[in-house]
Amino acid sequence: MTLRTLLLLTAALCTAHAQNAPFSRGVNLTNWFQEASPRQIQFSKYTKKDFADIKALGCDVIRLPVNLHAMTSGAPLYTPDPLFLGMLDQAVNWAEELGLHIIIDNHTFDPAVDTPVNIYTVLVPVWKQMAAHLKGRSTLVHYEVLNEPHGINEHLWNTIQKMVIDTIRSVDTKHTIIVGPANWNALSSLAGMPAYADTNLIYTFHFYDPFLFTHQGASWASPSLVPLAGMPFPYDAARMPALPDTLKGTWIQDSYNGYAVTGTNAAVTSTLDDAAAFRTARNVPLLCGELGVFIPNSPDSDRVRWYGLVRSRLEQHGIAWTMWDYQGGFGLFRNGTAEQFEHDVNVPLVSALGLTVPPQTPYVKRPDSVSVVLYDDYAGPRLRTYFDGAYADLYSTQAPHRGTYALRFGDAPQYTAVQFKFVPEKDLSRLRATGATLKLHLRSSSPNLAFDLRFVDTKTGPADRPWRMRKTISSATVPWDGQWHELSIPLGSFTEHGAWDNGWYDPVGEFDWTSVSHFEIVSEQSSLAGKTVFFDDVYIYPNFPGSVADASLPSAFALFQNHPNPFNPVTTIAYSVPHDGAVTLTVYDLLGREVSVLFSGFARAGHHTASFDASHLSSGVYLYRLTSGSFSAARKMVLQR
Repeated sequence: MTLRTLLLLTAALCTAHAQNAPFSRGVNLTNWFQEASPRQIQFSKYTKKDFADIKALGCDVIRLPVNLHAMTSGAPLYTPDPLFLGMLDQAVNWAEELGLHIIIDNHTFDPAVDTPVNIYTVLVPVWKQMAAHLKGRSTLVHYEVLNEPHGINEHLWNTIQKMVIDTIRSVDTKHTIIVGPANWNALSSLAGMPAYADTNLIYTFHFYDPFLFTHQGASWASPSLVPLAGMPFPYDAARMPALPDTLKGTWIQDSYNGYAVTGTNAAVTSTLDDAAAFRTARNVPLLCGELGVFIPNSPDSDRVRWYGLVRSRLEQHGIAWTMWDYQGGFGLFRNGTAEQFEHDVNVPLVSALGLTVPPQTPYVKRPDSVSVVLYDDYAGPRLRTYFDGAYADLYSTQAPHRGTYALRFGDAPQYTAVQFKFVPEKDLSRLRATGATLKLHLRSSSPNLAFDLRFVDTKTGPADRPWRMRKTISSATVPWDGQWHELSIPLGSFTEHGAWDNGWYDPVGEFDWTSVSHFEIVSEQSSLAGKTVFFDDVYIYPNFPGSVADASLPSAFALFQNHPNPFNPVTTIAYSVPHDGAVTLTVYDLLGREVSVLFSGFARAGHHTASFDASHLSSGVYLYRLTSGSFSAARKMVLQR
């Protein structure tokens, strides 16, 4: 018996006695708090419903990557920005309310830049203040010192990490700290970490072996692996792609030539067995904080096979894991979809991860029949905003019309835009045909100000163009007197403008309201140098029987009868909220079983509508209930096939 075999047998026997992390499996919520400043975070990208969906999968932990150092005032104090702390607190609230663990991962990370040798000058003040802010939170909250330190001496990094541990403990002795090795949190560097005296630690590593398989197609690798596609897992000589010429003569060629050894099930499990041996020898809880396979160039069945192997081996050894990521290039959803939880989950992948597959129905795009929120303190749900932070601010506190924030846009070169992209694309044809209006509040003190509001449709193929419908706003429309003014613009009054598609195309009457890609505010008319305009409460309001189009504030809660009723399979439910606060709108069957949560979260005072799609349900009577604080009201509706 070899020494390695003996060690592995010992590890297997002792696994049950080694410490476990307080959680077992979860996901990374990427590209949310990983922005260059708090003002560029699109907070509404995820909601409490997304957290609930993640829990429904069977996950018990979310790792939240945060570009933490950019969320502060910078040197020398590195004071966390109040805007960031408010958003973080809300995310933590959702996790705690749902019983999910949440890891605040300091993801201040650039793969092209080595970790500075004086990184402690940032880590110490940042973590001291973060710990002071979070110390009153439940033990569901965990702190991860720094993601993937690299290009720094291991001994120096280990010393700096101890400084951070001691700093956190000077203000917070309760919360678990997650610590990892240098060299990109490499598993091979775990053994070089000291046995820190603090007993409330979780040790972490990342796993992306074999690299040529998990990162084929990755543009950020050096050299770029974009040309590499079709690498199989496990190794299969008959399916090996040719090595692209651009990778010949690089270290990639050596890895490619050795793939028959490194690209096997045995190689992967052997490496993970080393992690188990570390866990047992140290008697510490261990977390694989990242694992994953990049989607675009990898064969999906091989990707699923890799996840199944890695997940099962980690769990066999009692090692917790959080996959990279939930949505995105390594995520749980089918490639090329809108990543909707009810429609687009990669079912074989979720099954391979040992998670619970949510019920899936085919996505059918239907004409919108409810109000569409574009901006209301935050960008609306299922929107993605794109803008240059030098010219726009989603969170201006300069006298908003209502609520906490307004959208500021100004000092922008000509043709600069704030874009609200619909995910998935929207069919606004019914709203337009029934007289829906774009309603918004805006103000400016800039004379001679002019800009465009416009909808852009979806480019569906080489012969199609991203056609525009626009409305020009100027002093002829609104007096720029520094006061808030309300505009109501019928969708039918927008006019065709043409398309930019690597060149200008004049309008030809082909704008498609059934396939709208995004809404924009754009300095189309001229530069906005020295000019600023503020926006608030930007909605598309419906105007058809059963809809609520009145923009005045209601005096009381109200829940209206759904329309149409009976219905098949989609109906609209309207309700009114007299003041800002938490609201839940839920559908039940007659046995009191929850069928669907149509809305759960913070709602602004006003009139609201929600759409209920009962495609997956059988005919019958259903109840829908609105609750907010002590208010509760319910009505019946009939699904008639």
